[in-house]
Amino acid sequence: MRVRLITVSERQPEWVNTAYADYARRLPRHLAPQLIELPLAKRRDDITRAKADEGQRILDAARDATLVALDERGKSLTSRELAGKLPGWEQAGRDLALVIGGPDGLDASVLAAASFKWSLSALTLPHGMVRVVLAEQLYRAFAINSGHPYHRD
Repeated sequence: MRVRLITVSERQPEWVNTAYADYARRLPRHLAPQLIELPLAKRRDDITRAKADEGQRILDAARDATLVALDERGKSLTSRELAGKLPGWEQAGRDLALVIGGPDGLDASVLAAASFKWSLSALTLPHGMVRVVLAEQLYRAFAINSGHPYHRD
């Protein structure tokens, strides 16, 4: 299994890139996310069309992968619950695509294709922050599963 982090966003501040890279490099090769940055669709007057365009590009980038959509209405997980899900995703024999939508959220087509909808928080978080939290939580789940003392209950 390889992990793809698919995000629809603009250029991120350097602190986001630095923090994300720090956690990503701690992960073993098969869990280190491949970052796929998709440009925002032109919003103009038609947000529905923009979301549909972004949705199609997300689905293309997630092809042949287990799709996990980051969505505020998704299921909240503890770090231990995420660690419990990770082996199942690994054993499925498919890549894992973690998807962060654009500023208006994910298109219904992406949510329908998702095998799991995951909420990091009931709060709305900036895209860069979500990227960092995802990388950190993947590292934390890996550490829990491998018995590393990084995580403390």
